[in-house]
Amino acid sequence: MRITISGPPGSGTTSLARYLAGKHGLDLISAGEVFRQLAKEHGMELAEFGKFAESDPSVDRMIDARQKEIGEASDDIIVEGRLSGRMVENADLRIWLSASISCRAKRIAGRDGMDEEGALIYTENRQRSETTRYRSYYGIDIDDLSPYDIVLSSGTFGVDALAAIVDAAIECLARQREGAR
Repeated sequence: MRITISGPPGSGTTSLARYLAGKHGLDLISAGEVFRQLAKEHGMELAEFGKFAESDPSVDRMIDARQKEIGEASDDIIVEGRLSGRMVENADLRIWLSASISCRAKRIAGRDGMDEEGALIYTENRQRSETTRYRSYYGIDIDDLSPYDIVLSSGTFGVDALAAIVDAAIECLARQREGAR
């Protein structure tokens, strides 16, 4: 089964992806982790690397092409990233997680050791940067959620509740596959 998990920074995509990969024995590829690693390799903070990516489309295109290639070629994988639901065309299940910007900033502050006000500014700037890049590179309106099978609020549901909802969807899809044979 190919599952994509997308959402804005701090929405909990990585937490959900790790849980599902572990529970269902799926491989996991995370575009965000690749982006963070590239920022580190370039000796830049994430915000600085995001600005660099705005001026050098090859950064995003490389990450997006790689997740598409790996995701579409694998049978049992979770591809986690902002555009994974749009890039992995043969995905069986596309999930989008949402949460308010204040909720996400609070999570990012805790995760990255920032104060909440700084995390809010960082999150707003990162979101603006990504929105600009995706529209420019691919003509994608990141706010259009029509490609997703499931849209969930991680501000309302914690990771355990999100996992239970997605587990139920995975079970339904597995039953449909069995019935189609």
